[in-house]
Amino acid sequence: MTHKQPTLDLSPKVSDEIRKTTCYMCACRCGINVHMKKDPLGDLKVAYIEGNRDHPVNQGVLCAKGSAGIMQHNAPSRLKAPMKRVGERGEGKFEEISWDEAYEIAAGWLKPIRDTNPEKLAFFTGRDQSQSFTSLWAQSFGTPNYAAHGGFCSVNMAAAGIYTMGGAFWEFGQPDWDHTKLFMLFGVAEDHDSNPIKMGIGKIKARGARVIGVNPIRTGYNAVADDWVGITPGTDGLFILSMIHCLMKAGRMDLHYLAQYTDAAVLINGDEKSPEFGLKLRDDNGKELVIDRNTGKPTPYDQKGVRPNLAATHRVAGVTHRPVFHQMAEMYLDDQYAPEAVADRCGISADRIRTIAAELARVAFDESFELAHEWTDFRGEHHTSMTGRPVSFHAMRGISAHANGFQTCRALHTLQIILGTVEVPGGFRFKPPYPKPATAHPKPHTGVNPGFALNGPHLGFVHGPEDLALKEDGTPARIDKAFTWENPMSAHGLMHMVISNAHAGDPYKIDTLFMYMANMSWNSSMNTTGVMEMLTDKDENGDYVIPRIIYSDAYSSEMVAYSDLILPDTTYLERHDCISLLDRPICEADAAADAIRWPVVEPDRNVKGFQSALCDLGAKLGLPAFTNDDGSQKYADYADYIVNHERRPGVGPLAGWRMGENGPQAGRGGVNESQLDNYIENGGFFVEHIPDGANYYKPWNNAYQDWAVKMGLFDSPQPYLFTLYAEPMRKFQLAAEGHGDRQPPEHLRARIKDTMSPLPIWYETDQQGNEGFTINALTQRPMAMYHSWGSQNAWLRQLHGRNPMYLPTKLMRAHDLQDGDWAEITSPHGAITVPVMEMAALNENTIWTWNAIGKRKGAWALDEDAPEATKGFLLNHLIHELMPEKGDGMRWANSDPITGQAAWFDLKVALRKVDAPADAQSQPNMPPIASPVGKGPSQLK
Repeated sequence: MTHKQPTLDLSPKVSDEIRKTTCYMCACRCGINVHMKKDPLGDLKVAYIEGNRDHPVNQGVLCAKGSAGIMQHNAPSRLKAPMKRVGERGEGKFEEISWDEAYEIAAGWLKPIRDTNPEKLAFFTGRDQSQSFTSLWAQSFGTPNYAAHGGFCSVNMAAAGIYTMGGAFWEFGQPDWDHTKLFMLFGVAEDHDSNPIKMGIGKIKARGARVIGVNPIRTGYNAVADDWVGITPGTDGLFILSMIHCLMKAGRMDLHYLAQYTDAAVLINGDEKSPEFGLKLRDDNGKELVIDRNTGKPTPYDQKGVRPNLAATHRVAGVTHRPVFHQMAEMYLDDQYAPEAVADRCGISADRIRTIAAELARVAFDESFELAHEWTDFRGEHHTSMTGRPVSFHAMRGISAHANGFQTCRALHTLQIILGTVEVPGGFRFKPPYPKPATAHPKPHTGVNPGFALNGPHLGFVHGPEDLALKEDGTPARIDKAFTWENPMSAHGLMHMVISNAHAGDPYKIDTLFMYMANMSWNSSMNTTGVMEMLTDKDENGDYVIPRIIYSDAYSSEMVAYSDLILPDTTYLERHDCISLLDRPICEADAAADAIRWPVVEPDRNVKGFQSALCDLGAKLGLPAFTNDDGSQKYADYADYIVNHERRPGVGPLAGWRMGENGPQAGRGGVNESQLDNYIENGGFFVEHIPDGANYYKPWNNAYQDWAVKMGLFDSPQPYLFTLYAEPMRKFQLAAEGHGDRQPPEHLRARIKDTMSPLPIWYETDQQGNEGFTINALTQRPMAMYHSWGSQNAWLRQLHGRNPMYLPTKLMRAHDLQDGDWAEITSPHGAITVPVMEMAALNENTIWTWNAIGKRKGAWALDEDAPEATKGFLLNHLIHELMPEKGDGMRWANSDPITGQAAWFDLKVALRKVDAPADAQSQPNMPPIASPVGKGPSQLK
């Protein structure tokens, strides 16, 4: 009898239509193909998401988060309509209302503020990737109180990079994956930029390149590194400066690069009696002076034929002025940075520090190479080739989220620069619109005039005390105290301080807190319990201390319950978004690129994209940027804004398919009504490649500078020197020493002098008053998750539905713990009781857990017995926005004293073994909140 094989369809039809857009499941902004399939009624529904092979970011690669976007789009926790609170704050009781009523309520609250005192509105947004738009709205409203989430996430990394070299890691640049032979990561978790890094590591490993991972925790990229350095948290800067010590002592530096392209040869005023002591010497035009090797005389650094001399000094009237390089040698050759002096604090042996430094130098110099690319530098000198230094670095929040993070990030950039590995073949390369020096960015503005727009952008880069955001009486102009003596260079604002400052009325009280996608009552806040109390606290009259809270989110997050008016956002597949060159574009080192999202499906709920809601609300309030001369609404929605808004003539949110005399063109150009259609036809993105010969040495390459002007990245060529010596910081030190009209408060003088060194330094961040709390405690995001919305995703929940506290073997043994046992973890601020697991690949005095897994019962449409709400937990309960008291009568901010970045990773704890709670649920166990969307179905089809 013959066996008959069944007939199988080996190539089933996946979809009826493919729509190409941009992923929103992390900061990569990968290109995706959204496969649409008709349901029984003939309507197209999302069926499958895959990577777009033509996209410059991911080239078809897509991670678990990206694929799981289907579940994000279909999540039962999606908000359904505008709502106003009908119960007490925190209860989660709401009544659905129309958009017209929502706008009436919002305008009724906001218009009197704008007409009388615009600073009474605090408008802060989460990771929305549309900062150029939301900041324009806030500026047009007239409030000085605007920022996004960078202040508690990445400002140390971004600001340190821009002040030092005109760009940084993350969206600012990337390694030269095609030529790198040694790749070193510092503090990199798997959630950010994951697909490009995975692709890059795969590419360089295939060539036999080596990867060194520096991280207290060995997961993800560090797990596949050839060499893992399990450093003590917060000591990365000390480790880096020790390697700089070794390199300088061995003479393993790129002296030509330092002399030609950095301020290493710039002369520093050496007159201790001068009010300009420690500042750079300049000519009458403000150009930094160097000693020219050809003439032996002080000369502006950018003159044709100048050969800056690193060794020469300049003596005038009995005073010797030395170049920056002399100051670096004096500082970093000191024995305090010798490997033997730092090894114990870093948790890295002296031999290993020397070995890694020697390996960096060996690859940078002994394996250097030349690319036959001709180019002309900003001094007019023609070069026939480009020298490659095949060492590259990447760093993220692990080194940034410390109270010494700004100086640590600057130290890492200094290490790159002395090796000559920035903007050269094989090294770290900038992505357009970077590089741009700090001087090319705006300064912060706080000029408030009732009924009118603010006098300029909110955020920016200060260059001395004169740029601080202070009122005439010296008090902070902003509710978050950004750009004040407490944190002078806070380029991204301090979102983590807004609620506590508003509650305290310090520096003043506000009327309305307006937030977008910022889960501040849960995982986005330090001091979670305290913040929830602040949001619900009432004064002696029974009124809320923070009178009104407007919030926009796509999902029923914990923050929804603490708000008064909800403006429901769409999912990322239902709206327009603009990933713009004015903001955080998708560029690669060899190309300028931007992208859009567009409604591949229409919402089936009464929701609007938040940006479109701001267009409506801005018009209703009569904001000048959102109304025409006759008072009518200027932009029908965000799509209309994207196409028709111009930031300056010929430059708009999108750089592709702008209208020129002969049709669509790239970069500068007029409005093109078909621009969005052009993007959609091209897969949702635009790319313009940098010409050959212009794609390296960007800050000093005439061809790149000209191309950048043509593209509208800036209006004139702006070559500059890398800044090893940050003069703005010396200006703040001078003020603290008594010079100048603006003086810091007495209690801050010593801190400013000690921390704001113009050359990178390291200082201890161990929180004073933490006696007995000696164990480092960290959080880290998993690759399968991003921000809090990921853990209510039906697919991703299967990967991370709960989180243990991971302990190193040494601490497990010391406390007689086994996997599954419970421990009480305490800090000076609070306590949690959680299950533990052993992890051998971990710094021996560091514990850690995944971030944002724990959920509040009742939120996110999850069952109250969901593992995230019973077994999951937050480390946030142990962290405070203020440091423990240290006996001086003040509470110091738990943040970097220079930028104000939240020092999440300075947390110190104690632990002890305890019995499991009676209900076997992680503690603290908050009471449930009501969900305005109910609970999800038992099955999601």
